[in-house]
Amino acid sequence: MGDPRKTRKQFKRPLMIWNTASIAREKVLKETFGLKNKREIWKTETNLRKKRHSARSLLALPLEERLKREKELIGSLSRMGILSENAGLDDVLTLTIESFLERRLQTIVWRKGLANTATQARQFVTHRHIAIGGKRVTAPSYMVTTKDEGKIDYYAGKKMILTPIVKEAKKNEKKKTIKEEFEEAKPAEAPTKNAVDIMKAIKNAREKSGSKEEKGGKEKEKTAAEPTKEKKAAKEEPKKEKKAAKEEPKKEEKAAKGKKEVKK
Repeated sequence: MGDPRKTRKQFKRPLMIWNTASIAREKVLKETFGLKNKREIWKTETNLRKKRHSARSLLALPLEERLKREKELIGSLSRMGILSENAGLDDVLTLTIESFLERRLQTIVWRKGLANTATQARQFVTHRHIAIGGKRVTAPSYMVTTKDEGKIDYYAGKKMILTPIVKEAKKNEKKKTIKEEFEEAKPAEAPTKNAVDIMKAIKNAREKSGSKEEKGGKEKEKTAAEPTKEKKAAKEEPKKEKKAAKEEPKKEEKAAKGKKEVKK
């Protein structure tokens, strides 16, 4: 059993933790079986590794001893519901991690329909709602035997009300990547301009302002010239009237002289 003051790890970490293939595989296992963390996966992998190691070691033993130990190994796996009684050592070597995860109390509660999802089944187990043969079991990783599988039910016959999960069908919708979401969230930046473009823009602005000033000056000159013409015309009118008044008696005298000459 070992010294309780010197506890050892129940699992062994993989050599390549940051391998992309292993990360993707572990992520799928966590989602499908509702696992809390990767340590639960590593624990089941160590159990699987031990069973395979014992099967390989049996192949090197003499025939009589091998048959005896082979029955014990396959019997333990058959009681757990992982293999059948007629299986051999080759079947032990072909086992996968999914075969062990399927025998957990959490997954069996989910498969039996006592919970909607694997995570909900884990919640029911940890909240003391699940019992095996009338006895509460609060460990989601409890390996259920074939005898106890039919005895799993709610504790004290209290049934949980399960609401059906309604999933909206999303058609032709692809999940956006992190890069696309980041680019959408970025604020719109003004387009960068070269020094040549900036100088052209300044020149155009100056030309526009100069043309506007010229137009404004001409309009001012026109408006200033109009009142001066009116003033000149107003001043010249009385002069013209005086000239006309002076010239009228002269015209009359000339006309009278012309008449006298005609009479003579």
